[in-house]
Amino acid sequence: MAAATAAAAAAARGAGTRVAAALLGGCGSAARGWPRAGPARPLCTAPGTAPDMKGYLWERYREAKRSKDDLVPSIMNNLLNPDAIFSNNEMSLSDIEIYGFDYDYTLVFYSKHLHTLIFNAARDLLINEHRYPVEIRKYEYDPNFAIRGLHYDVQRAVLMKIDAFHYIQLGTVYRGLSVVPDEEVIEMYEGSHVPLEQMSDFYGKSSHGNTMKQFMDIFSLPEMSLLSCVNEYFLKNNIDYEPVHLYKDVKDSIRDVHIKGIMYSAIEADIEKYICYAEQTRAVLAKLADHGKKMFLITNSPSSFVNKGMKYIVGKDWRDLFDVVIVQAEKPNFFNDKRRPFRKVNEKGVLLWDKIHKLQKGQIYKQGNLYEFLKLTGWRGSKVLYFGDHIYSDLAVHRDAESQLVLQEWKKERKEMREMTKNFFNTQFGSLFRTDQNPTYFLRRLSRFADIYMASLSCLLNYDVSHTFYPRRTPLQHELPAWSDRAPTFRLPLLQEAHAK
Repeated sequence: MAAATAAAAAAARGAGTRVAAALLGGCGSAARGWPRAGPARPLCTAPGTAPDMKGYLWERYREAKRSKDDLVPSIMNNLLNPDAIFSNNEMSLSDIEIYGFDYDYTLVFYSKHLHTLIFNAARDLLINEHRYPVEIRKYEYDPNFAIRGLHYDVQRAVLMKIDAFHYIQLGTVYRGLSVVPDEEVIEMYEGSHVPLEQMSDFYGKSSHGNTMKQFMDIFSLPEMSLLSCVNEYFLKNNIDYEPVHLYKDVKDSIRDVHIKGIMYSAIEADIEKYICYAEQTRAVLAKLADHGKKMFLITNSPSSFVNKGMKYIVGKDWRDLFDVVIVQAEKPNFFNDKRRPFRKVNEKGVLLWDKIHKLQKGQIYKQGNLYEFLKLTGWRGSKVLYFGDHIYSDLAVHRDAESQLVLQEWKKERKEMREMTKNFFNTQFGSLFRTDQNPTYFLRRLSRFADIYMASLSCLLNYDVSHTFYPRRTPLQHELPAWSDRAPTFRLPLLQEAHAK
């Protein structure tokens, strides 16, 4: 395989803008990773006449429009179905022995009032402890302003949306509460591509000093809004300020809302105002317990806060459902720091000094680490499904004998189809672009470093030198019209049974 490098192409179009083409060489279409296609559709022309390009283009347009008209209703139907589970990988619940849960926005789901609480409390901390102008108190939380996954340029104080290949989506760059014109964005970044070294990793760390911070979780929505509001105030009033200091102060204020107990105290004082969907969570936990599944809870929240919330959701005996309960785990350090031992928390919330030899059911533990967790539970090698987001679906499985026979027949047919498809490309490894259902790592890297790819350089002969290539819109998992991904028509049987009683 040969490739035009991103660096060379970027030099041709200006620093920061990446254009690259990969050529997937090899004799024969199978060697290149795709099946041999039929001949290209010719333009229908009479001898001696010019091709009817306009008619050809309109024909392709109508074909594309028909495909779109077929797809959109299916997409809309799926988007309106909050009970569906969408799969990124093959997984059978029958293999799962142990279920793990986070607490915030997983076992417990909060109302819209919580983000307003966090925004207001952090805003007041900026005023009272960081000496920000009292006038910023006029700004209120707008739940419709930000979305998860946005990037914030700490140096330039702009919030933006970036795609999987590090390109800024023009029209989504905000300084304060106002959109930045596309021309200014292109001038600012010398194009619309953000170099890899400026991007933060999942935890917001970057090799170049957190130039770009990505906001990943639901709790980050008030933080993005507060940053934008304070930026807006400074800009509207022509106040000179250091963007890095603002970012740090807002980050610290949001953190203090949690660690100083402001959020926890407010929720405990009015739990019905802030906690939603308790009935659904209770039904899911009861179903898993009825089927003999082991369960554990790992959260960064403190013991008293979790205890009060779980009593409200499940009942006073909530700990009987869980084999292990861990609070103030300090994730993500819990997963990679082997030095921190577990500590037992007694009924009054007091930390005990006893050495922990086994994690016991009905007890609450603090801190610890993943290595000790697996060692003290004896669960190493077990099939574990961990939930780190809120639960909506029923987790229903067809278990009757007739249904199982049908499923086995389908699985057998799928296995045969997979083998046939694999042999179509390469007997040993199949397509270089796909595994059974996912893109290969090769394709991931190809997509990151090449803007277009082709079998050989001769493919350029089929295109005019002014031709524009447009990427095809690739459906996401929840956009695909697949009947097997639809939730069952019935909803939460345990809830229906409870209501009947």
